[in-house]
Amino acid sequence: MLKFNGARRAGPALLLLAALVAAPACTKVRGHQGYLADAALVESVQVGVDTRESVTQTLGRPSFVGTFSDQDWYYVSRTTRQYAYNQPRPSDQLVLHVRFNPAGTVTQVRRTGLEQVASISPSEQETPTLGRNRSFFSELFGNIGTVGAAGAPGAPTGNRPN
Repeated sequence: MLKFNGARRAGPALLLLAALVAAPACTKVRGHQGYLADAALVESVQVGVDTRESVTQTLGRPSFVGTFSDQDWYYVSRTTRQYAYNQPRPSDQLVLHVRFNPAGTVTQVRRTGLEQVASISPSEQETPTLGRNRSFFSELFGNIGTVGAAGAPGAPTGNRPN
């Protein structure tokens, strides 16, 4: 009778292989998006003293300008972290809102952080719509044979020119 001694060596090798496959799942990934905020520079912007030009020289161009008025500038900075393939979650955030008067002088500097982050969960319910309820394949193959068919939508009507 033949004995196979490789079974003793295969156990630790399989365990090592499983550990190597599972190791990336424990990887922590950090990310940063937006403005790279320097606390000293952010603190140096003063109400009533700074102008658009001095704010641009100190902080740079804003992440975005207000939608309805160019008197509101926003600097947005966010740091995220995630484990392997999970969704990233914010670990730190700064939204710096600088408001100017019509003359271009700073009138307000406001900072907000993670308290402004909202977790939105889409509803699983379907919204009823008017029209036909067609399946994927019906949408994909529904027009086959209808192009140019008599009485079909888009088919020519009336007499053809000679």
